[in-house]
Amino acid sequence: MATDQGKTSNMNALGIVSDALGKPVTEIGLTTFRQPYTPTTFGIFAGHSRADLFDPVRRTPIHGWAEANGAVFEDVALWKRAHYFPQAGEDMHAAVDRECLAVRRSVGIFDASTLGKIEVVGPDAAEFLNRMYVNPWSKLAPGRLRYGIMLREDGFVTDDGVVGRMADDRFHVTTTTGGAPRVLQMMEDYLQTEWPDLDVWLTSTTEQWAVIAVQGPNARKVLEPLVEGIDLSAAAMPHMSVKEGRICGVPTRLFRVSFTGELGFEVNVPADHGRAVWEAIVAAGAPFGITPYGTETMHVLRAEKGYIIVGQETDGTATPDDVGLAWAVGKAKNDFVGKRSLARASMADPMRKQLVGLLTHDPKTVLEEGAQIVVDPAAPVPMPMVGHVTSSYHSAVLGRSIALAVVKGGRARMGETLHVPMPGGTIAVTVTDPVFYDPKGERLDG
Repeated sequence: MATDQGKTSNMNALGIVSDALGKPVTEIGLTTFRQPYTPTTFGIFAGHSRADLFDPVRRTPIHGWAEANGAVFEDVALWKRAHYFPQAGEDMHAAVDRECLAVRRSVGIFDASTLGKIEVVGPDAAEFLNRMYVNPWSKLAPGRLRYGIMLREDGFVTDDGVVGRMADDRFHVTTTTGGAPRVLQMMEDYLQTEWPDLDVWLTSTTEQWAVIAVQGPNARKVLEPLVEGIDLSAAAMPHMSVKEGRICGVPTRLFRVSFTGELGFEVNVPADHGRAVWEAIVAAGAPFGITPYGTETMHVLRAEKGYIIVGQETDGTATPDDVGLAWAVGKAKNDFVGKRSLARASMADPMRKQLVGLLTHDPKTVLEEGAQIVVDPAAPVPMPMVGHVTSSYHSAVLGRSIALAVVKGGRARMGETLHVPMPGGTIAVTVTDPVFYDPKGERLDG
């Protein structure tokens, strides 16, 4: 009888019965109404669980600074994130080009506080991570970082992030912004139901740490005057290392890590001090033209380096090998979540969709994300699709468009011309390696 309990649906039923019996509705009578006698709106059922009350807004400690400095925001999971920082007369494309070039040429600053963070602590912490992630963790030394990949039981990528070993029995695990609750729930599920014998504690620390990414050739010069107790030199603090000390008098876990391909650091400080430390870094970076950048610039910079984003280059059916991360899988590990599924014959099919780069024949043409890719644009409809575009941008440093895509048998197609049919015509593209900029990674050690 639905939410109206017969009040309105009754009239439809009477009309049907009237036709069937050949009698007017007035001679048939009425069914018995049940409470409520007045139809109830879905809004009443929803009550306060709607709009901002249903989907709460989360802001980072640096949100106020970004707002005061003209940031345009976008929603990422439940968070408000600075999308880009336009200056007078700039549209998004001009602002993003400027931000990208600032990072490549000098130094940029980015609010990464929304990253999920989980403290994994206990005598069996390394063994727990060995089982949860494809990577090996037992031999990772304290003070080192490792990029971790997590699979579901079906063998497909579900999350990734950088993990720092703070001590023999303590790890600082980061997750994707949207994946933090899912990853913690998955970890707790396995810990409580599959491996209750492991001596491990899990604590969500997403809100406890503000994260400030300082990226670019001058990143070290900006941070050195502010840091106490940490030697930032390349010899003392190489790429993928973590040190604890103080910055601006505040305790910090300083990561030497980069999602831009440039010399980079991620400054983790207690959230209450996040804005003050951010402002101090901005002031120290002024002589170097330090430039705040948003999520759009972050996407362009990582795409130039072929770095994936889970949920963009992956769609729930991608294995580590599909997205070029087979190197991360621990070959000598006895087991990890998803290991048996990776052994299925279908997972090694050479015609699986694999991550590649695409260069449009017209360098000014920027492909649409999600656009389908075909071999023969003259094939009859429906054309056989061989893949789709996952990320597509204009690269200011390269002076042309770039795109990432997943294509059937993609790694065997290098140099091949494929086609992207669009309403305005077909766009020709060349399949390339997904690393467009600094393929040897020399700038990471800047």
